[in-house]
Amino acid sequence: MTTRPRASLRRILDDLGSTVLDVAASPGDLDAEVTGVHIYDPLDELLLPAGGLLLAVGVEGAESICDLLEAARAGSGIVVKQPVAADERVRTKVLETGVAVLGLTRAASWAQVAALLRSVLAEDDLTEPGQEPPDDLFSLANALCALLDAPVTIEDRSSRVLAYSGRQDEADPGRIATVLGRQVPEVYRRMLDEQGWFRKIYQSPGPVYLALFDTLPRVAIAVRSGDEILGSIWAAVREPLSEQREWALIDAAKIVALHLLRQRVGSDTRRRLQADLLSTILEGGRDAAEAAGRLGVASERLCVLAAQLTGTHADAAQSESDRQRFCDALALHVGAIHPKAAAALVGSVAYALLPLHASGEEEARAVRVAQSFLSRVGPRHSANIGVGRLAADLGEVARSRADADRSLRVLRSRGGSGQVAGYSDVHFESLLLQLGDLAAAEAQMPTGPYHRLLHYDAEHGTELAATLGAYLDSFGDVNAAAAAVHVHSNTFRYRLRRLTEISGLDLADPEARLAAMLMMRIFGRRH
Repeated sequence: MTTRPRASLRRILDDLGSTVLDVAASPGDLDAEVTGVHIYDPLDELLLPAGGLLLAVGVEGAESICDLLEAARAGSGIVVKQPVAADERVRTKVLETGVAVLGLTRAASWAQVAALLRSVLAEDDLTEPGQEPPDDLFSLANALCALLDAPVTIEDRSSRVLAYSGRQDEADPGRIATVLGRQVPEVYRRMLDEQGWFRKIYQSPGPVYLALFDTLPRVAIAVRSGDEILGSIWAAVREPLSEQREWALIDAAKIVALHLLRQRVGSDTRRRLQADLLSTILEGGRDAAEAAGRLGVASERLCVLAAQLTGTHADAAQSESDRQRFCDALALHVGAIHPKAAAALVGSVAYALLPLHASGEEEARAVRVAQSFLSRVGPRHSANIGVGRLAADLGEVARSRADADRSLRVLRSRGGSGQVAGYSDVHFESLLLQLGDLAAAEAQMPTGPYHRLLHYDAEHGTELAATLGAYLDSFGDVNAAAAAVHVHSNTFRYRLRRLTEISGLDLADPEARLAAMLMMRIFGRRH
């Protein structure tokens, strides 16, 4: 097996930029080969292979960094969370060991940077030494068409057409419908599934000949990476392939697998990098401007949108896939509105950074953009979107992000989906939720008249707190309040007298009414 150099520290820093990683101390050039990414565990013996890049989780201070450099002499570098204590002792130890010290921005998590670095390294594992990347899938399909003398399609696991060759007009109506729709028609997919053809293709190490009713026969082969099925190749033939052509199809499947893996790794890397850059912008701080430049987004008059799916899926992988597709749709939507907009998935929330023209109603405009997006994806994705206030520049984006998060939280507290809220519209509800957080954090309990009502209800099985709530919600309209709790107005008046006697609440006092209403909103109507 031929070995070749993998990514160097310099290449990694060029790819990721100083927004994510920067050099705290260097032994000189940064051309050291990086062979892998490893996580430091102080409870385990450190066995770092040559060229390993060590993520120094929890390591801080010059003395600890020096000790780790001594233990990691075989490695190419160590990564420490910023700010890095790179004093004279550390710089001396770096020169002595030849191991670089890199600083990781505080906005990035260790899990993020580990995945990001491994994706960058994985890109170099997909080609052999001296091998050029294969042509695009359409070129591969056309080349295979010439080798097999048959029209070819390359499909993913969901029977979506990724590429197709020429000469499709020589096939049958089913193939023409597949190419035009870029998807195998449902009737054919169901037939193939019910007859067990998909299972046979995915289990077979080589091509499978399918003699199908009312269509040309097909030869299909699974495209796989190890045990993972990536897709399949289909040729519309008139007779079984010769042995030579079968081997050509087997070789082609390996090349297609390589291409699909490269596409996936490249896509994953771009998504992770975009998420890290957008996270840096949303955090604010000194690195936001560079991150905005690398991401190509605007730096003035920005609104942050925080979008989250409301439905959950039992399959965690499916849920993550749904969130990513939802985020991709959001990125496409805001990108069509402004070329310097951006969106990325951060945790379970899809954030979008939307530049807006000066109009005096920027937040309302962002709300309309969000509503338009939800109306488009509603049949496929149930979601809510919170919209932050306008950020005049990058320095205010963190505040707009906090606004959007709080707006989204208000929508979650209401229940339901398909809702959009601007922060200005839900400001008071957001403040009440924050008051509730403060009360919960300090283990505070209801007091005064409201506490006495709750205590009485708990002891006697009455509903006096609910009666008070209905009265306040109806602005003192006894008839409306009585109808809300489904009792006669005289019964309701009797309950009002009882609750004032028991609690000591003066309903004629506006301050007392406000205090009771706030207690109900913060602590709930049952405690």
